[in-house]
Amino acid sequence: MKLSFFSILLALGLFCSRTAVAQQQPAPQTAVLNHIAVYVTELKRSADFYTSVLKLQLMEEPFKDGKHVWYTLGPAGQLHLIQGALQPVNPNKNEHLCFSVVSIDEFIAGLNKQKIHFEDWGGGANKVTLRVDGVKQIYFQDPDGHWIEINDERKGK
Repeated sequence: MKLSFFSILLALGLFCSRTAVAQQQPAPQTAVLNHIAVYVTELKRSADFYTSVLKLQLMEEPFKDGKHVWYTLGPAGQLHLIQGALQPVNPNKNEHLCFSVVSIDEFIAGLNKQKIHFEDWGGGANKVTLRVDGVKQIYFQDPDGHWIEINDERKGK
């Protein structure tokens, strides 16, 4: 069977277009963080804390029922505070929210100004943990006892 130059080009074109379409198919979906919800006992107190201590930016929330406050975390997602917890929590420090700042010293100065207790990983008051990779970190709790880590991983970015 003799193939013409045209039929070879047509076959090659079909193969290439099928390959291109196959390569354009989206990869399987991977999950990305959308939001973190923190259940709190007193919404106003917690919102004041997250706004004044962490300087998080408020965003519009759709419920408008006085039981929700939402913050943007930029590309990382959102933080939702939700009114309704019956009592503060007592979690292990391993269960924490972590935020990075450029200067941990400036952040600590702000905590000191607001008289907010912080500690290192081992529980040493007013001390800073130095991770093996050189990142400094501190820990403190929000008004309901949720642990928060602040580190200076952003300093080099």
